[in-house]
Amino acid sequence: MKSYRPLTDKEIATLVVYGCTADDWKNISVVEDFNPQYVSNVSFSGTVKLGSFEKVFEMGGGVKKHSGIYNCNIHNCIIGNDVFIDKVHNYIANYEICDEAYIENINVIFVEGKTSFGNGLKIPVMNEMGGREIPIFNELSAPLAYIITFYRYRPEMIANILKMIEDYAENVSSTMGRIGEKVQIINCGRIKDVWVGDFASIKGASNLKNGTINSNQKAPVKIGSGVKCKNFIIASGVHITDSTLISGCFVGQGCIMDKHYSALDSVFFSNCQGMHGEATAIFAGPYTVSHHKSSLLIAGMYSFLNAGSGSNQSNHMYKLGPIHQGVVERGSKTTSDSYILWPAKIGAFTLVMGRHTSHPDTTNLPFSYLLENATESILVPAINLRSVGTVRDAQKWPKRDNRTDDVKLDPINFNLLSPYTIHKMYKGIETLENLKKSSGETSEIYSYHNCKISNSSLNKARKLYKIGIYKFLGNSLISKIEKEKPGNFSELQQKLINDTDKGLGEWVDLAGLIAPKNEVYKMLDEIENNQLNLKEILEKCWNFHHEYYNYEWTWAQKKLEEYWQKPINEVTKEEIIDFIELWKYSVVKLDRMLYEDAKKEFDLTSMTSFGMDGDNEQKQKDFENVRGSFEGNPFVQEVLNHIERKTELGNRTIAYVENLI
Repeated sequence: MKSYRPLTDKEIATLVVYGCTADDWKNISVVEDFNPQYVSNVSFSGTVKLGSFEKVFEMGGGVKKHSGIYNCNIHNCIIGNDVFIDKVHNYIANYEICDEAYIENINVIFVEGKTSFGNGLKIPVMNEMGGREIPIFNELSAPLAYIITFYRYRPEMIANILKMIEDYAENVSSTMGRIGEKVQIINCGRIKDVWVGDFASIKGASNLKNGTINSNQKAPVKIGSGVKCKNFIIASGVHITDSTLISGCFVGQGCIMDKHYSALDSVFFSNCQGMHGEATAIFAGPYTVSHHKSSLLIAGMYSFLNAGSGSNQSNHMYKLGPIHQGVVERGSKTTSDSYILWPAKIGAFTLVMGRHTSHPDTTNLPFSYLLENATESILVPAINLRSVGTVRDAQKWPKRDNRTDDVKLDPINFNLLSPYTIHKMYKGIETLENLKKSSGETSEIYSYHNCKISNSSLNKARKLYKIGIYKFLGNSLISKIEKEKPGNFSELQQKLINDTDKGLGEWVDLAGLIAPKNEVYKMLDEIENNQLNLKEILEKCWNFHHEYYNYEWTWAQKKLEEYWQKPINEVTKEEIIDFIELWKYSVVKLDRMLYEDAKKEFDLTSMTSFGMDGDNEQKQKDFENVRGSFEGNPFVQEVLNHIERKTELGNRTIAYVENLI
């Protein structure tokens, strides 16, 4: 805490000579080593506290500017040490401006009355007419937002959470704003009721109103030219530039929004990217990405989405207004010019191509292609399991984590195969077998939730799902053996037993957090019974994330027991070895499919437009010089290396189990 003293008569006289005025000099106090030499043409009003000014800022091109306050009106402010303020065309009112902040050429910065700086604002996601509003606040996480949005069938629990957030907003409300340490605000327009965290860079922003910028040294926020933000919370590490428009939004950690993006009444969680296009009333879970013009995401829930150019959805059918909603589960892609008429629910890791107006629900058939044929939706289940694009996406997500803050808001599980997706594969096999039974073995086309599935696609899907299941269960089994390192086979049998039932049953994806449904529902019961506060709810979600692999083994153990039709402590050495052999076969089989899929990117069709003005040989050389050879492609090499690594892992584990006494 700084200590302040009144101005001396000499200091007042100096300030007057330097063109300064005050409605009452007694209301101006300063730190002990204050120097009036660096304050000129300033009009003071209200209560003002001033720090010392010793630092010299070095600007681009070698220009130097001494800290101080110049050419502005200051009302009711606390100004820290080594702050630079110049050319404020109107005034700065009701702000604490922290040490080494730099403010130049702005119109106005002020707080008017008591404000929560965007905390507690209710954002009408999914349904533009209301009913699923999320009250945003500084520490909002994707799982908590998911619960608030989608568990409206538990009104008492929802009411308790809303009250907690309301109390949080009241606690952070103030009549004084803050501009943090080493913040830069340059060439900006109007800033009203905005809380600015440390190390933020705001350059050329047009209008910022009623919000919080949660910047810090580890994860500074950058806001660029032409940006307009109203009613917002911006988390750490966010970049918003290039005339982007934000209204009524939460923007999560590491998000990037630029190139004239427009977002209204939406929430975006970690590492989302929005460029060129538009979002309205969406729940954008982690890694929701839209890079192209004419792309509209509206009234939907997405996560790990890649939206192609011109992707669109519709949330009303011109009857009762925009009341319809849709869900696109994790890892899906929409191709160029794809269209979905809500309501619809798209299963995890599905590729959507073409127009779909019949309200498909493919949640129990993940890793599919949803294609258009005339006016019909054609579903090809499981085919995306063998797509190189799916695997490449899963590999790139962790590498593209922009979050540099020590404190992460969103627990994110990147696993392609998990109890969440594998449970859906089990359901998928059951669904496809029931279709066979109900429609007959000889049917050529099967109808499923307003989609058509061909007989050949159905048969292939069952095999692909089984391969995915065996790969996942084998992964879990081998990981458990390697973790426990038993000294003999009897010890292995005992250590394969998990001493908890946490993890059994269905799992859910809470916008990036994959967790057992039973455990999530227990937490909801605790919230409903007022047994958890807001901080404890957020911590509990992180505990689910940290316990994932313990929960996963409980689930995998149950499925292995169903496969062996006996308790896991009664399984024989031969049965374990046989299953590892089945795992090896499944992994290699799937990798070979990926290898063949990758090869399509290097066939003659892919070489079309290469070798301009040359013959076929020159076309081949041109292609290889630009794209490289198939054998030298890094992804292809990784697939081949993966086959070798997993084969060696399987053989090593089999030898280990065989040698157990």
